[in-house]
Amino acid sequence: MKVIGVGDNVVDKYVYKKTMYPGGNALNFSVYAKQLGVEAAYLGVFGNDRAAQHIIATLKSLEVDISHCRQHEGENGFAAVDLVDGDRVFIGGNGGGVQVEHPIVLSLEDVEYIKRFDIAHTSIYSEMNSELHKLKESGILVSYDFSSDYNDELLEKNCQYIDISLLSCGKLADEEVESLLKRVYSYGSKLVLGTMGSRGSVIYDGQSFYRQEPHFVQPLDTLGAGDSFFTAFILHYITEKRKNSDIHQNAVLLKSSMEEGAKFAAKTCLVDGAFGHGIPF
Repeated sequence: MKVIGVGDNVVDKYVYKKTMYPGGNALNFSVYAKQLGVEAAYLGVFGNDRAAQHIIATLKSLEVDISHCRQHEGENGFAAVDLVDGDRVFIGGNGGGVQVEHPIVLSLEDVEYIKRFDIAHTSIYSEMNSELHKLKESGILVSYDFSSDYNDELLEKNCQYIDISLLSCGKLADEEVESLLKRVYSYGSKLVLGTMGSRGSVIYDGQSFYRQEPHFVQPLDTLGAGDSFFTAFILHYITEKRKNSDIHQNAVLLKSSMEEGAKFAAKTCLVDGAFGHGIPF
């Protein structure tokens, strides 16, 4: 098993304690996969400031392959986090930093490199929409995190290139979540995952809905819970699917994979930042 995150990286700056942590949907996927014992790589765009230096040093220390990353002069992407009524909330950022002026354009060499992996994961914050067809044409599984910043036009346009779609659905009622997941499936994704915060998660495979309650812990920090849930879920699902491709066992496999996701997400909630490695700023 080899996986790659393609797209966004940031530092999450916790304003109230003047500490920044590496993060970003695509980068988190790579790090969580590595934590779960899988060979992982990350392909993204770094700035040349202190934040970028810290992310690069962290990924090297974790032995995540960054050999195909780009680096440009300028400010790395960051998101500002504050404490509001006891909850950590995003209060701003720089919209991606150098990635805005230097978005990822996948070369033929990049695509050949990506073909070595089993799954490529990216996100709505990765500015990769024009490159999704290249990921799809590479022949490997493609997963995409729409977070909560999706609309029907965007979903219909992109899901034809996406095997597994993730959507944040915490503000939707259960029946609205089911309707949304069905619609995303009709646009082309073969698995659709909706995360609903403390209400857990739900997956639709074109035939049935499967629900997973969260593993409740006293959280230190919920940042990264969705990313870690998905990473553990998809790694378990792909690994076990290879061992037994019997379609009649798929429901059992989806449920066991969601359980693995919930278990790992609970552990993530006990760590500051997405996966620790904070430094003062």
